[in-house]
Amino acid sequence: MNLCAHCARIQITCCQYTDVLVTEGDIARIAAFTGSDGFHEFRKPADPAYLNQPGDPNWILYTVLPDGSRRVLKQKNNRDCCFLGPEGCGLPREVRPLVCRLYPLDFTESGLTGLASGCPVHLLKPDESLLEKVGIHHDEAERWRVQLYHELRNGSIFHENRGHLRSAG
Repeated sequence: MNLCAHCARIQITCCQYTDVLVTEGDIARIAAFTGSDGFHEFRKPADPAYLNQPGDPNWILYTVLPDGSRRVLKQKNNRDCCFLGPEGCGLPREVRPLVCRLYPLDFTESGLTGLASGCPVHLLKPDESLLEKVGIHHDEAERWRVQLYHELRNGSIFHENRGHLRSAG
């Protein structure tokens, strides 16, 4: 059984109760695949700790508007991701938001920093690697990280924030 499917049977997964940040590039890729663009919204973080990202000082500048909201995927009434179905994510990997493709890796603008704490590594056999088990290769993850930050730096939120900071200074 796939590790993500096994995880979903025993605990809340990364696709539940999580605000999934999306870039304008993510929206374009998903809209091209689904034929719709009503799957995202601007919402303030459910957890105020999100606004404290000491390891990545530009993250807030790139992702959070002056009113505290971010562009995220909509959630179902039970707080599952709008694309989460009985068989897992309804989007192919190459269409998923970049932050989803990168999970379970932690990252900053300057590089990949390790593994996130949410994956059930205790389900792995002693000789299994989490990244191998979820099918992520380091080179591919680094390419996604670079693409994510490129899209964030070129996105309207960053440019709106830069304008806001200039006018406030």
